[in-house]
Amino acid sequence: MPKFYELTPQERLAVLVDAGQLDQADADAYATQAALPEAVAEHLIENQIGQFSLPLGVLRDLPVNDALYQVPMVTEEPSVIAAANNGARIARLNGGITVTTMPHRVTGEVVFDGLADLAGAKAMILAREPELFAVAEQAHPSIVRRGGGLKTIEVVIIADRWLKLQLAVDPQAAMGANIVNTIAEAIGHHVGQWLNQMPLVAILANHSTALTTATVQLDPATLATAHQSGEMVAERIAAISALAEVDIDRTVTHNKGIMNGMTAAVLASGNDTRAVEAAVHAHASHTGRYLPLATWQLRDHQLVGTISLPLPVGIVGGAMNALPLVQVNQRLAHITSVETLQALIASVGLVQNLAALRALVGPGIQAGHMALQASALAMAAGATGAEIKLLTDALQSQDKTLANAKQLLNELRDQHKG
Repeated sequence: MPKFYELTPQERLAVLVDAGQLDQADADAYATQAALPEAVAEHLIENQIGQFSLPLGVLRDLPVNDALYQVPMVTEEPSVIAAANNGARIARLNGGITVTTMPHRVTGEVVFDGLADLAGAKAMILAREPELFAVAEQAHPSIVRRGGGLKTIEVVIIADRWLKLQLAVDPQAAMGANIVNTIAEAIGHHVGQWLNQMPLVAILANHSTALTTATVQLDPATLATAHQSGEMVAERIAAISALAEVDIDRTVTHNKGIMNGMTAAVLASGNDTRAVEAAVHAHASHTGRYLPLATWQLRDHQLVGTISLPLPVGIVGGAMNALPLVQVNQRLAHITSVETLQALIASVGLVQNLAALRALVGPGIQAGHMALQASALAMAAGATGAEIKLLTDALQSQDKTLANAKQLLNELRDQHKG
């Protein structure tokens, strides 16, 4: 029986439908989805002149908190989804991934510059804090009715120059940028009247300390390769993880690989990839050094992997309501809460890292990577239609260079003519 990745797109959709993981209407949406309607594309961005397509694939059976999830991913990189599926396979052999999330909060900041009496201004704001909660509720009453809204205000003096009100807002199911901006601007205007000075800035802060933590515990035997024992692979993964904690070259590449998978999942969810990446990399630097997002350690003869990072995402609002396939993706992944989406994104990052490190310390990254790059090379050589698969297959046993791909393509075409 062919493996999932060996099927055609239509056959893959049929497998998902037969497994009850996708209904037929959503399968049809994936099969027939073309470019965005012109009106949607025109109103999503400024100066729209065309559309730019990327492939959408699926990470199969990601084991998170005792359930299996089908996770849509959007990426142009051939090896990303293949690696994520390999990492998920190993996680399934070991009981899956455990994820915890902190309450979904988004930070806003209202900053004043050049006040003559910073301490006096801070004391006045703290004394009149209840007024600010009333202002926040008036600014966005609908979020309060849903159980969200402004939750805390912290007033801090920065470098003996700036006075900042740090706002923690519960945006419920939304990512929260527009909600926080509305509340921050309203509070900034109100406090500005007290201080006879308008704020320097009143806006969302993409920094976040609300962390999602995913952990997996692996039996080394499940990590064995054709040429190395599982124990050796586990020891080498722990060693390369330790290297990433002290060598910036390794750290950056380590984290880039994690973001390969996470950004693909975030993009498929309709969320702001730049906001997530900014928050994640800020967290990686929160100690003053740039550190790995995921770590792997040997404990009691088990390899334990952990990733802990902020994930400022939502499941409603913004582009999520405008992009037709986002809702289909949410149904495929059974995403009904922000916490579920955060758990899946963090888990994708963890299994992506596992697969990359196992390849690095085992056969090396290039063999598998170049095998998957063969399709891109075939297209670069000029293959079209059915030629792409024929040339991709031919390249698997050949030197993967553009010159060789072009020569093989010419030979395939000559055979077809004959």
